Amino acid sequence: MPRSALVAPGPALSAAERTRHARHLLLPGVGEEGQRRLANARVLLVGAGGLGSPAALYLAAAGVGTLTIVDDDLVDLTNLQRQILHGERDVGRRKVDSARDAVSRIAGATTVHTVDRRLDESSVLPLVADHDLVIDGADNFPTRALVSRACALLAVPHVWASVHRFDAQASVWWAGEGPCYHCVFPQQPSPDQVPSCAVGGVLGATVGAIGSVLAVEAIKLIVGLGEPLIGRLLVHDGLAQTWDTLTVRADPDCRVCGSEADPTAPLSGGTAESGPAAYRPGEGVAPEDLAELLEGGATLIDVREPGEREIVTIPGAIPLPLAAVLAGAPVPPGVLVVHCKSGGRSARAVATLRARGVDARNLDGGILAWVARIRPEESTY
Repeated sequence: MPRSALVAPGPALSAAERTRHARHLLLPGVGEEGQRRLANARVLLVGAGGLGSPAALYLAAAGVGTLTIVDDDLVDLTNLQRQILHGERDVGRRKVDSARDAVSRIAGATTVHTVDRRLDESSVLPLVADHDLVIDGADNFPTRALVSRACALLAVPHVWASVHRFDAQASVWWAGEGPCYHCVFPQQPSPDQVPSCAVGGVLGATVGAIGSVLAVEAIKLIVGLGEPLIGRLLVHDGLAQTWDTLTVRADPDCRVCGSEADPTAPLSGGTAESGPAAYRPGEGVAPEDLAELLEGGATLIDVREPGEREIVTIPGAIPLPLAAVLAGAPVPPGVLVVHCKSGGRSARAVATLRARGVDARNLDGGILAWVARIRPEESTY
């Protein structure tokens, strides 16, 4: 069964946009509304290399409105065999700059943000929280694990792939909807166990094929189309030219997204031996009941990032980003109602606050549900 669309539709398309995306508008399940969802989408792309190259180009061509590209590397001549975002004239340039230029040549309407540094604990949460989904094209296990933990903590879809020589794997990790990356790969190998492309080699066209799969999965999630690779691991053998899928399941004891996961544990390392029980759906506050609670003295906490609050806010909400809650920032006394965009981040905040003895409750469905039921005229979030 197709899942609900991840992104709300943006403004009506212009005549030029309808012409440009005419072939999408003909597709069942996409149409003009789906194209407006793509235009309203914010995608975080980790890595402007082999996997990130086709993903970035196809997402821009598809009409994705905002693309944030993270990479701290420079273009090297050896990259050009597979990293099609870059050309010979780009050797020595920052990859994010070359990538931005390549995307702009294809789709000038796509807003491209660049981050020229490696992700760390201080930067990953705000970046992930500010986007609808993450495409993980990282080429190293520490970054991959960091992104996975951040996505699981924030309940953001993590579109992932890995390529080795002629073989590849891909999936969509999404804590709460299916397994996270660590449910299936709980132990990360040491750097000397898996040879890099520089040591083991890689077929460029295989990377291109899998990077395109990442773009397809992202589009499906944004539009609400087809069946994403949630709970399935796609396995590709380039030499045999076979594509297989394996069923994978969430691990209830996963130390990153399981019921005993510690939402305050460091993102860059393991979790604690035990932690606060996760917030359970159904324990929260319905949007229709929020006003009565606030009139009774409850305090509303908004754990989204500043850029999100510029789009729409619930009157009276106190801004306190999730990262600050996890770091132990003080909160007002009394009953707290916590909200984010759709309920994932705020659920993590609630679990953390309850572990501190705070009477915290989640706004079910987040501000998306509140807008849909209380302020439908503002439903372009």
